[in-house]
Amino acid sequence: MDELTPIREVADRFGLPLSTLHYWERRGLVEPHRRSGRRYFDSEQVYRVALIQLWRETGLMSVGEIRTLLQGDAGPVPGPSPSPRAGTDTNPDPGTSPGTDWRQTVLGRVAALDAHIARLGAARTYLTHLLSCDHGPDLERCPDFRATVPGVRPPAQATGPSA
Repeated sequence: MDELTPIREVADRFGLPLSTLHYWERRGLVEPHRRSGRRYFDSEQVYRVALIQLWRETGLMSVGEIRTLLQGDAGPVPGPSPSPRAGTDTNPDPGTSPGTDWRQTVLGRVAALDAHIARLGAARTYLTHLLSCDHGPDLERCPDFRATVPGVRPPAQATGPSA
C-alpha cells in the first residue's frame, strides 16, 4: 500500500471543505482508509478526488453521473434536467434510471454542455455587440441587436408623418 494522506490534507490540497469529502464518501465516490477512526486517502483515492472535482467544475456533472462513470458499468443514468446542476446534491439520484451504462451518461452530459456552450456564445455575442453599439446600453433601440433576439421582429419603419 502506498503512502496515506490525511483527509484534512486532501481537502486543503483541492480547496474543498471536509464535508464535501464526507458527502462523496457517503455517496460511494471515494473510499478512504480508516486508522484509529480517522480517514486517510491512498494515491488512487486522491486521484479520484481530483477527477471528481474536475468533472464537477468543468463537466457540470451531478454526483450520480460521476458515480456512474466511476463504476464504469450499468448504473444510474441522468435524464434531462432543467439546468446543468439542477438538483444534484439533495436527492440520491435525481433524474436517473437504473440499467443504462456510462456511455449514455457521457452522451447526455455532452449534449447538455453543447447547449450550455450555445447559450454562452449568445451571451458573448450580446456583450461584444453592447461594447460597439451606437445605442450604448439601450439595446431596445438597436435594430441590429433586435434582429438577433429569437422570436422578436425588428420594429417596422415608419413610412409617413407621425400622428
